[in-house]
Amino acid sequence: MSSRRLLKAAEAIREVVAASILTDIRDPRVENVTVINVDVAPDMREAKVYVSVMGDETQKQLSLRGLQNAAGFLQSKIANRLDTRYTPRLRFEIDRGQENAAAVGEILARIQRERDGVAEPVATSDESGVEATPSDDPTNGDASAPTPEGS
Repeated sequence: MSSRRLLKAAEAIREVVAASILTDIRDPRVENVTVINVDVAPDMREAKVYVSVMGDETQKQLSLRGLQNAAGFLQSKIANRLDTRYTPRLRFEIDRGQENAAAVGEILARIQRERDGVAEPVATSDESGVEATPSDDPTNGDASAPTPEGS
């Protein structure tokens, strides 16, 4: 089977599933779901639908279960759209691309801050128990600078 046909089938499946999630599925577990991508097996018997879910891990798992329960309904919608011998069996997976991109971005930002030598100010306390940051110190760590008491 040509890869062009697989790509067209994957795009058609993505459109049908995304539209059905928005308009047809009434399951309260399936909310804040975005269809990211669809991979179709070469024999067109299986399709992995990658979704992104806004919320915590519990919400993601609930939405995934709701989508799996609605898979038969979604397959019937796909069968109406695609003219193929087999209707692909749908498997839903959480797409972790956004989370991974955010984690990599944070790591790169931390590395950049370390390279620039910008360290977070460390709070120190003087004898009075009042915390002061290094920028609050009038002598800036210079022991030879005159102090207000000695003047």
